[in-house]
Amino acid sequence: MDEIEELAEIFKVLSDPTRLRLVKLLAEGGGALCVNALAHMLGVTQSAVSQHLRVLRQTRLVRGERRGHFVHYSLDRGKLEQYKARLRETLGEDFVVIK
Repeated sequence: MDEIEELAEIFKVLSDPTRLRLVKLLAEGGGALCVNALAHMLGVTQSAVSQHLRVLRQTRLVRGERRGHFVHYSLDRGKLEQYKARLRETLGEDFVVIK
């Protein structure tokens, strides 16, 4: 898969409002959250959250860590930085907000 196709896939994954909300929650929280907490915050079922997290994990935007009986999810900040760098290289600085 070339750079353009990979970026298009990420945009496709993030084009779903629920997945975008999940990423926003994980980014704002700064830590890891379980499916139950995410479902409660979003007002959707645990099953729906699990399905969306599966898609986000496939693109490696999100990773899970088992803690006892639960899996807690967090953003993969390293992968996000790689995607931002690729986006910056492909489309230029105007498309990437740098904090």
